[in-house]
Amino acid sequence: MNWFDFKNANKDLIQANGFLHFSFWLLTFFFLFLIDNQNAPTWFRLIKNLVDVSFYMVICYVNIYILIPEFLQKKKPIVYVLALVLFSVCITAIHLSSGLLLYRDYSEELRMQIIDNKNTRFIITLFIGFGSMLFKVTKDWLLHQQEKADLTNQTLQSELRFLKSQINPHFFFNTLNNLYALTLKKSDLAPEIVLRLSEMMRYMLYESNEKQVSLDKEIKCVTNYLELEKLRQGHKFNINFNIDGEVKNQKIAPLMFIPFLENSFKHGLNNQIKSGFVNIDMQLKNEWVAMEIENSKPPTYAVKKNGKKSGGIGLENVKRRLKLLYPQKHQLNITDNPNSFKVSLNITLI
Repeated sequence: MNWFDFKNANKDLIQANGFLHFSFWLLTFFFLFLIDNQNAPTWFRLIKNLVDVSFYMVICYVNIYILIPEFLQKKKPIVYVLALVLFSVCITAIHLSSGLLLYRDYSEELRMQIIDNKNTRFIITLFIGFGSMLFKVTKDWLLHQQEKADLTNQTLQSELRFLKSQINPHFFFNTLNNLYALTLKKSDLAPEIVLRLSEMMRYMLYESNEKQVSLDKEIKCVTNYLELEKLRQGHKFNINFNIDGEVKNQKIAPLMFIPFLENSFKHGLNNQIKSGFVNIDMQLKNEWVAMEIENSKPPTYAVKKNGKKSGGIGLENVKRRLKLLYPQKHQLNITDNPNSFKVSLNITLI
């Protein structure tokens, strides 16, 4: 934002706040005028209530723009209270003097009533001062919470973009390695892999940049991925994908399932010598989607040499994305057995 835009934005904000303040005090004036039951001419009651509102405005704005910033916001509450009380005494005295001056042509009885009500006027003035303090503190707290929420949202969006940028190259790196191996063998499967891969690239480049995508497209991406793996593996392993339920208008964050599939093939079948399996079961409802993936693995591959469990960067990233995108709306259970690895994921879509 350049200086001109910044200046105009602040000008609009000041004008909006000024209109709200003016409207509030205008309504206050009319309210005081309507409840004023003094037996006096209308013009006199208008002037009297205008004077009262003016003093209320003084105590409010002096408190908001001078006393609170100088004392309360600098963590001097006792000094602030003393200053507010002292200023209320001064305002009350000036207010009483103005009332006596306004009533100078009226009976002595009315002037005595003003003097007798001095304590009530002081309490009202002090009450308005503390009320404006509560308004200011509440407003500042709400603004702070909004700024904090905006900052948190910006941080989450930046982190999500970073995590997703890690997922896409990670997947393409693995798939291109598979394609490279088939081209070395001059396999007839290479063209079909290129076609499937192009469909996935189109999805990832043009669809996955959205916050949410159609669940149907996400499942299509999973299907393409599994077909790529079946072609690469040559059908020597059992790869099963079952869907229970109907795809309607459900929406989901993109690329939530691919990292789990990558993990199954990278740390499961890719390390098998003779046989193995990957079983994927998905249940679809209007409000949620559940997926269970179980793959076989060699018993000796459960733990790497450095002592870390198998998984990889893709699996860690999707865990983080789930926490950011579906807080309190997902359940993820991972079971690492000696001969199998199982992932159960349930996401509430609404």
